[in-house]
Amino acid sequence: MTYCLVVDDSSVIRKVARRILEGLSFEIGEAEDGKQAIESCTARMPDAILLDWNMPIMDGYEFLTTLRKMTGGARPKVVFCTTENDVGHIAKAMDSGADEYVMKPFDKDILASKFEEVGLV
Repeated sequence: MTYCLVVDDSSVIRKVARRILEGLSFEIGEAEDGKQAIESCTARMPDAILLDWNMPIMDGYEFLTTLRKMTGGARPKVVFCTTENDVGHIAKAMDSGADEYVMKPFDKDILASKFEEVGLV
């Protein structure tokens, strides 16, 4: 089973994402900020990460640049998930190692298509 870490400071977003991704046969882990996500990845590197940009303690960009430097950190497919729609913001996410980008709010069809594009659905 494909293991996906959902990283978002909103418990509602994590819950919605969990339901959708479990319905797509993913095993789910959760973290509420980038620091918790790094700890989680150290314990068990996920196959995929659904990553929020704006979080306290460590934001998504800082997490992603740290992740990509970790042993095995190049492997997870990362889908950035945010309310930011500025082209520069999207380019920064992709340049920092994101594999795909999705806007909030999202639904099952949107997430399924994004994870399909990175080869996990």
